[in-house]
Amino acid sequence: MNWITNSVLPKIKALVQPREVPENFWTKCPNCGEMIFHRQLEDNLQVCPKCNYHLKLAARARLESLFDSSTLHIIELEKQKNSDPLKFKDLRKYSDRLKDARTNTKQDDAILIAEGNINGHLTIAAVFSFEFMGGSMGIAVGDAILKSAELAVSKKAPLIIFPASGGARMQEGILSLMQLPRTVIATQIVKEAGLPLIIVLTNPTTGGVTASFAMLGDIHIAEPGAIIGFAGKRVIQETIRETLPEDFQSAEYLLEHGMIDMVVDRHNLKERISSILSILMDHRKNK
Repeated sequence: MNWITNSVLPKIKALVQPREVPENFWTKCPNCGEMIFHRQLEDNLQVCPKCNYHLKLAARARLESLFDSSTLHIIELEKQKNSDPLKFKDLRKYSDRLKDARTNTKQDDAILIAEGNINGHLTIAAVFSFEFMGGSMGIAVGDAILKSAELAVSKKAPLIIFPASGGARMQEGILSLMQLPRTVIATQIVKEAGLPLIIVLTNPTTGGVTASFAMLGDIHIAEPGAIIGFAGKRVIQETIRETLPEDFQSAEYLLEHGMIDMVVDRHNLKERISSILSILMDHRKNK
């Protein structure tokens, strides 16, 4: 046995050969092209430090940034008895798509609900996960929105919803469309109890989500650059045969045209929401 060839040379090669860097160590900003180290991006709440572009933020990370430390409590959602009621299949079985999404996100569906304190204010929050099948709204999401509303009423706490969705989940057909009136009822439950309902529109908020609860809050906040609308810009242009403005359907465009109340940077969201809750909840106590 040649110990130099078998033992010494491999160790020398390991020292001098460049190590492969995992692709997910760096993220390219979709807006300015800046390459951002993953730790820096996480510490900056997925906001580009160069151009302030707001990338998608995972549901759990959003909840952690919203609630006071050690007060966050994720509410367990009921398991669906039949996750694939229509036995739907396109290029793949819906059941297989669900299985992959659950494995990749470690979530049961495209939403998390939680309770905790925002600068001392007990609050219920429902946060969509775009990474779970595009944040699409099916039966499980409709159930979760209703549960968050009922929980807010039982706790006498405000409800904040963060939609991030492509709309209704096509694999559940008419059952997904039935979630539109169900989520509208959820907003009414909160309002009839005299509790604040705040909607924070994130990128993107489209389709049936926009056409239901997402535009029925007491206050609408949007993150910078978020795309908010029902049909896509291209579809609208082809339908009306007109060229739409460059920033059409952006958060800033909607603010300018009175569709939302404010555009708030992600880093300032907690303090802005806290200020709103202080006003609204104090007013409720003084009634």
